[in-house]
Amino acid sequence: MENVVHPIDPVFDENSRILILGSFPSVKSREVQFYYGHPQNRFWKVLASLFHEEIPSDNKGKKDFLLAHHIALWDVIHSCKINGSSDASIRDVTANDLKVILDKANIQKIDKAAIQKIYVNGKTAEKLYRKYIEHELHRDCVCLPSTSPANAVYSLERLLSEWKKIKEALEVL
Repeated sequence: MENVVHPIDPVFDENSRILILGSFPSVKSREVQFYYGHPQNRFWKVLASLFHEEIPSDNKGKKDFLLAHHIALWDVIHSCKINGSSDASIRDVTANDLKVILDKANIQKIDKAAIQKIYVNGKTAEKLYRKYIEHELHRDCVCLPSTSPANAVYSLERLLSEWKKIKEALEVL
C-alpha cells in the first residue's frame, strides 16, 4: 500500500455545466499527469464518440475538449492508501473539496462554475461520493457505468447508450 496524494488539478472553467468525477487516478494517469491516461480506459473514446469528434491526442487537447463541451472533471479522492491502480484496495481516504469548483473556484481565480449535474464514473466513485461528499454538499450524483477496462460487462456501444445522458443534459442546460 502506497500513500498517494492526487497529483492532477481539476479541469473546469466558469462555463462548466456538468462535473464528472472518477475515484482516483490510475498509476498510468499519474504518470501522464492527466485523467484516464491508460490506453485501455474507454473514457476518451466514449466522450469523443458522443460528440462526434476525434479522440484528443494530448493533455492540452483533452482539457480543451472538456472545456469546449462545458464539462468539468476531477476525482472524489484527494489522498488515500492504494495498491497500484486497484480501487478495491483504497483505504484511509481524504476527499477532494468540491467546493473549489462548485462555490468559489480559487484555483483558477474564476467565478464559480455553474455545475448543474454531477456524474460519477462507476460504482466505486459513487460509493466514495456518497460516503465522503454528498452529506456535505447536499447534492446527488448520477452513476454512469465505469469506462475502466475492468468493466468488461459493458461493451463500447452499451457504455455510449448510458453515457449519452451527459450529452442530453448539456443540450438542456
